[in-house]
Amino acid sequence: MISQMSVLSRASKKFIMVFFDSILIISTLLLSFSIRLGYWYFPGNDLVWIIFGSPIIAIPIFIRFGLYNAVIRYIGFNALSSIIQAVSIYALLWGIIGFMGAVEGIPRSVILINCILGIVLIGGSRIIAKWLFAEYLDSENNDNVIIYGAGSAGRQLANALSQAMEYNPIAFIDDSKELNKQIINGLRVYSPEVIETLITRHNVVEVLIALPSQSKKRRNEIISSLEPFPVMVRILPSITEVAQGKVKVNDLREINLSDLLGRDSVTPNQELLDLNIREKVVMVTGAGGSIGSELCRQIVNLGAIKLVLYDNSELGLYSINNELTEQNINCEILPILGSVTNQKRLQSIFEKYKVDTIYHAAAYKHVPMVEFNSTEGVNNNIFGTLSCAQAAIKSKVETFVLISTDKAVRPTNTMGATKRTAELILQSLSKEQKYTKMCMVRFGNVLGSSGSVIPLFKEQIRKGGPITVTDIDIIRYFMTIPEAVELVIQAGAMGSEGDVFVLDMGEPIRINDLARKMIHLSGLTVKDAKNPEGDIEIKYTGLRSGEKLYEELLIGDNVSETENPMIMSAKEQMLSWNDLYSDLKDLRYANDNFDIKKVRRLLIQIVPNFKPQSDIVDIIHD
Repeated sequence: MISQMSVLSRASKKFIMVFFDSILIISTLLLSFSIRLGYWYFPGNDLVWIIFGSPIIAIPIFIRFGLYNAVIRYIGFNALSSIIQAVSIYALLWGIIGFMGAVEGIPRSVILINCILGIVLIGGSRIIAKWLFAEYLDSENNDNVIIYGAGSAGRQLANALSQAMEYNPIAFIDDSKELNKQIINGLRVYSPEVIETLITRHNVVEVLIALPSQSKKRRNEIISSLEPFPVMVRILPSITEVAQGKVKVNDLREINLSDLLGRDSVTPNQELLDLNIREKVVMVTGAGGSIGSELCRQIVNLGAIKLVLYDNSELGLYSINNELTEQNINCEILPILGSVTNQKRLQSIFEKYKVDTIYHAAAYKHVPMVEFNSTEGVNNNIFGTLSCAQAAIKSKVETFVLISTDKAVRPTNTMGATKRTAELILQSLSKEQKYTKMCMVRFGNVLGSSGSVIPLFKEQIRKGGPITVTDIDIIRYFMTIPEAVELVIQAGAMGSEGDVFVLDMGEPIRINDLARKMIHLSGLTVKDAKNPEGDIEIKYTGLRSGEKLYEELLIGDNVSETENPMIMSAKEQMLSWNDLYSDLKDLRYANDNFDIKKVRRLLIQIVPNFKPQSDIVDIIHD
């Protein structure tokens, strides 16, 4: 019967409630007279209408107090309070009508007895119905969930879930001792110590974290505490996003690595954000890439008057141009196809649009891919940077910011060596002229970028595994793309004569641990020797060509603080332009002639701490 009622329409359920309440109202009056008179009472003709017509008085009052709006299985103290008020008013009004109608035979005590019995029976019927539904749902519904956080957001979420048939919240978890054991929206609040018992007892499949105002560090602690349990974990967005409207079930999202970083972002310096962008003409090379596109998003919101999108990928350029032009912004968007190796084209663009600031994000960054195509990596990353920088100097561009990488520090692969050479080019050129301020910003991996492990692991989990990890001990630094870009813009505003800025990436993350976390937080288990019946296997494939177990951000120890605690300034050894230029001439000749061996020798000569980890694996190398 309960299963049949659970699938009825809302209107049908309300009709059934009204029908049963009508029977209870009449029965309560008959019972009240019987208790008062001391025998089983059935009314005579003079009292029939006032007893059997009582639902006509009661039901409109019950409707006014919302007794048919509450969802039975989530009924709480607020609903019971409404029942007490509604029944009390009904009982009093019924008595007044009876006496005003000059109906004889109504003892005054019947009004009080009717009120008490009505509260007990009307309220009790709902409590029993709630218990029956809860028992049924606990046994039949596989989507039992726990809400972590009994604050405002958690309560809003519980209300939202009451309208979503696919979820059955069974309890709140909250750190507050004051809330422990309290009943909120019909759900009991428990301390975190009993969460394992709740998960096991009620077959909980998901934990929904509703703590939008908590720090990332605290949320990370909660997420880590849930990792051992076979539940999927989802989370509400930040408090700023929640403040934009009511919490909705659709607002819940899966846990991502940014939630696991445990690091709260530092409030940006607005003056630094504005310095190179507001009321400026800005150009982003590699505008269609992961970093480049986020740079574009933030630049248009910072008040640039023109933004030049430059990329050699037609699809990437189309995507970011389409995204930006659909926004209501006061910034002219100029999408231009082209290669950063084409200095004449770059110079014509700089001069035509009078570019003030360049963010040079165009680079080949995938380590194995550059290792297999080393000449293209050298051409794009080194000579593309050289062309862009020289064109900027000739066009008197005010600021040139290079997006660099931690792989440029003591590189073990061609990609890292090319990026370190690009840094050296800017450092040398910055000493040869005084107009264009040049600097570079060096950071580690960003979450969700093309070729990163996060999207790869998600896809592998979706397919049922295995997850592929190169080495059990490999570690990496991670930062969100928006956070990295925000810091890049601020660092670029502080740069002058070839400054190297290094972003504070926090604590490094072991990739193997990351893989395990992503499996567990998806509600699955790791399949290994200890758990052969697990869901997802982790396979170790060995380090790829040029890949290091760990990355570094600094070449030396000469580091100083800046205005932003997450940005450090590094003073590093640089080459004179004359010395570097001679090597670059030889490198270009060797590269143009596909002399891969000489290219590698020259890269080692330019970057002395370049220690290739593998033999040459260029696809076209003999």
